[in-house]
Amino acid sequence: MEVQTLQIFAGSISSMLFITGNIPMLLKAYRTKDLRSYSLSNIVLVNIGNLLYWVYLSSLPLGPIWLLHSFYTLSMALLLLWYLQYKKKFHARKPGTARENDAQDR
Repeated sequence: MEVQTLQIFAGSISSMLFITGNIPMLLKAYRTKDLRSYSLSNIVLVNIGNLLYWVYLSSLPLGPIWLLHSFYTLSMALLLLWYLQYKKKFHARKPGTARENDAQDR
């Protein structure tokens, strides 16, 4: 197997593993609308970093990194959107245990 073929294969597999590993996090955030465990400053900085990384990525040929970074950019943009959209819901909650709060969501 040629080295470049092996590199693209490894990049493709690792990209799919990364995407597959992040899907449960996104689904849970969407389903529960509870993003209190996330830091707004971290999400904002990651989104800024993603935008800057696109400048570098645009110099590279199409490949697995484009898929991976597209997914990562989309998922972090969604987390930022959801964080801003749902923060009022959880700031308005009365104090209680996590179990009580989860039961209220059902």
